[in-house]
Amino acid sequence: MANHRLTVLQARRIALRAQLLDARRPVDLVQLVEDLTFLAVDPTAAVAPAVDLVAWSRLGNEYWQGAVDDAITDRMLFQLRGTVRSMGDLPLYLEQMSRWPQNKTMRQWLADNADFEREVLAQVAAEGPVLAKDVPDGARVPYTWGAEGWSSRRSVAEMLEALNMQGKLAMVGRKGRQRLWDLAERVYPQVEAVPLEQALQERVDRRLAAEGIARKRVQGRSGDEVWWVDLPGEAVEIEGVDGEWRVDPEQLERVDDEFEPRTALLSPFDAMAADRPRLLDLFDFEYTLEMYKPKGKRRWGYFALPILHGERFVGKLDAKADHKAGVLNVFAVHEDLPFAGPTMDAVHAEIEQLAAWLGLSRVDYARDA
Repeated sequence: MANHRLTVLQARRIALRAQLLDARRPVDLVQLVEDLTFLAVDPTAAVAPAVDLVAWSRLGNEYWQGAVDDAITDRMLFQLRGTVRSMGDLPLYLEQMSRWPQNKTMRQWLADNADFEREVLAQVAAEGPVLAKDVPDGARVPYTWGAEGWSSRRSVAEMLEALNMQGKLAMVGRKGRQRLWDLAERVYPQVEAVPLEQALQERVDRRLAAEGIARKRVQGRSGDEVWWVDLPGEAVEIEGVDGEWRVDPEQLERVDDEFEPRTALLSPFDAMAADRPRLLDLFDFEYTLEMYKPKGKRRWGYFALPILHGERFVGKLDAKADHKAGVLNVFAVHEDLPFAGPTMDAVHAEIEQLAAWLGLSRVDYARDA
């Protein structure tokens, strides 16, 4: 049975405060990553890469593009496949790395390519940080991907990713948009691994703290294993929303604190937008990333950014950065809720801030924006 009952407004404020989307902006990148537990990695740069856009939406224009990569180079953050995490959290992932992969197909592919793995590790040991393009494709069994089973240079990329997941290689920076890889033993600090069961429990606890409020039962993940897990925290019900929820105890204690709202533009890969059912339940906001849809079937655009204003998600921004022309092209500002004057002013001000952060000299609005 739920011990507490919240209004939808209280639940929204808990979620936004936990995700650092109120007016009290954080000031430190590493602390931000620790509080959110991770930043999502995706190279799509229609506006900006995900790690940069997620960080900017919290830190504002004090954050510079590429600061995450700088922090990885400085050994303050580390990348593990599609996430960037604090180096202080490394002990929570070491035992998972040592057991990866659980997937039988990947285990067999690595076993078939044991010689290729040794060659890659020997090359990195001898040459120092390397780019994927400089690694010869020595796969005895090519890595196939997609319906056509094509591989191209996929075997090299997949081997580097696999060695990263196993804790044998670590990303140490970038050269242009290409990742640099080095031996993990030359990058990661010498720390003791937290036992897997304890590590998973701590990660679940921190996940709830980062989300603030979530459904009682959520998906858990360890490497390529996925399962359902009951979240800890305080059991709550939300007025007008079905089901039982869990709230981080610290956030529950602050539920009646004054909430200072602001306006924000979020990456489609932002954790705040990633849980689509929660977004719909708590904020009555429908969102889908449409970059994988045919152009004619998109409602909001290729890379539409969710627009937060105060305690509501009020629309989507369909925009693209043109760095050659120095322009942020705004194709549409889709209004889920009709924008009153102050709302439109706040949204436009945030768009102008986005353009300034991107180093673009102007914003060009389409007629319907």
